[in-house]
Amino acid sequence: MKTYEQTLLDMMADDERIIVMTAENRAAIRNLPNLAPDRFIDTGITEQTMVGAAAGLALRGRVPVIHALATFLTLRAFEFVRTDVGIGNLPVKLVGGVPGFLSDGNGPTHQAIEDVAIMRGIPHMHVFCPADEQDMLLGLPNLINSPTHTYIRYNGLKPVVDHDTAFEVGRAEVWLSSRAGSRRDDVAILVYGMLFAQAWQAKSLLEAEGFSVRLVNVRMPKPIDEEAVLQAARESNLLVTLEDHFLTGGLFS
Repeated sequence: MKTYEQTLLDMMADDERIIVMTAENRAAIRNLPNLAPDRFIDTGITEQTMVGAAAGLALRGRVPVIHALATFLTLRAFEFVRTDVGIGNLPVKLVGGVPGFLSDGNGPTHQAIEDVAIMRGIPHMHVFCPADEQDMLLGLPNLINSPTHTYIRYNGLKPVVDHDTAFEVGRAEVWLSSRAGSRRDDVAILVYGMLFAQAWQAKSLLEAEGFSVRLVNVRMPKPIDEEAVLQAARESNLLVTLEDHFLTGGLFS
């Protein structure tokens, strides 16, 4: 499977508009400055400046893909994202590193557990929370090629399942229960991001005990797949949401 960095490089080779930017967060793109020096910009630890510069580049026909730690990208640079990118309706792609509880070692100052709520409130913004690295790479081309600005929760975890390759913006990925069609499911689990692996394990454990379990990888809280959510609610006795985010403004609400 390709890496995130190689996927970006391949897309840059096909589309000269793509510019990669970072606020001194090169973990996922360490080699890119040497491989594409003319299309890489590191603004230093200046998230607000980076977003403003990205908006300027977008106004001039570029497609900036910008990187910073998720908590600082969505909190420190919020006004710039809202005003320059959201209200301006510009095709900037915001990639938040170590979102949610993926930043387990740095404590609450670095844990972005309100980022989905914040980004959902930006005008026109799409929000992508992949389950793992494979899921992220499946969605990346669609989202970068989209004219819509998008917040992406970077997730480099290895997959526990093979995901559906037919990725579609705003469409969830659904695993039906082992007894699909026989009766209502006992439970439906709605999940996105890093907790997908735990949801998959829960599905396996519950089905081993005889329960029927539907699993919905929501993928995109905005635009959300309303039909997949409503169908899960209609056809299940219990609906459970699982996410590393505050209850307010996330998948739960």
